[in-house]
Order: sequence, then structure tokens, then C-alpha cells
Amino acid sequence: MKLTVPNLLSLLRMGLVPLFIIALVDGDSKKGLLIFVVAGVTDALDGFIARFWNQQSLLGAYLDPIADKLLLTSAYVVLSIPQLNPGTQIPLWVTILVISRDVLLVTAALLFYLAAGIRNFPPSLLSKITTVTQVAAVMLVLLSGTFPEARPLDVAADTTIYLVAGLTLASGLHYVARAHKLK
Repeated sequence: MKLTVPNLLSLLRMGLVPLFIIALVDGDSKKGLLIFVVAGVTDALDGFIARFWNQQSLLGAYLDPIADKLLLTSAYVVLSIPQLNPGTQIPLWVTILVISRDVLLVTAALLFYLAAGIRNFPPSLLSKITTVTQVAAVMLVLLSGTFPEARPLDVAADTTIYLVAGLTLASGLHYVARAHKLK
């Protein structure tokens, strides 16, 4: 097993997750936002480097999505806890939807692998749009906590959170439909 630069960046992103959580638990939205942005940059860099310099690996194929899910799930959980963010709070039911969809996807992929030997269950366009919207919602919530006097950020965060709920539900149903076609 060879550690490539993209793999190291994914590991760095995983290492940023506890720092991100600590910043938010300490009430430091600005530091949390900075860490979230740095993690996002490492995500973009690891993908670019892996493709451009042909450093794609089996380890990276697992590390990258795990790092992404750890960060995003942590963000949704912590930002749905009352009093931890001075700005917009993510409703608990939205966090439950986001996590449930991810559990559904991982479970389906595992079952398809174990039952039918299907190893490739790539994300759909709807799933990618959902993930981008989930990230945007976290960014807006963090921004609303960093700049609590900027009311338009609250409106944008609230709107995006409800968009996340709808897209997450639609994406989960879409995966169920895709899985039904595969069986």
C-alpha cells in the first residue's frame, strides 16, 4: 500500500474533523469556518492531484469519501445542537435525513457487493448536486454564525437547509430506484 499525496490530503482532512468540532463546541464559528474551508481545499486538491498526476489508488478511493462523510456528518451533527452556533441552526430532522441517506447508500453498496458482487455503485448527478448543496448549507450556517448581524445570511442558510432536505430525500429515493433496477 503506497501513500500518495492525495491520500495524505485525505488523511489531513480526517485530522481536521476533531479540530472543526472543537472549534464549534468552543463557540468559535470563525475558526470552524476556516477549518471547513481548508478541508474543502484539501478535498479539491486531492482530486486534482490524483487525476492530473495519475496518483489514483484503491486506498484513495476509500479514504476520500470517508473523509468527506466524516466532515459533513460532523458538521451537520454539531450545527444541529442548540446554542453551539450564534447563527442559523440546522434542524435536527434535516441532520437525521442527511445521515440516514448516507447510511442507506453505504448499506446498499455493501449489500450489492456481498449479494451480487457489484463493486461499482457510482454517485448519480442528483447525488452530486445534493452533496454540493449540503456543503453550501454548512458554509452558509457557519457564515451566519461568523457574521450574526448579516440577516440575509440567515435567510440564505434557512432556504438552503430546506433545499438540502428536499434534495436529500429525492436523492435517497433515486438511489432506491436505481438499486431496484440492479437486482
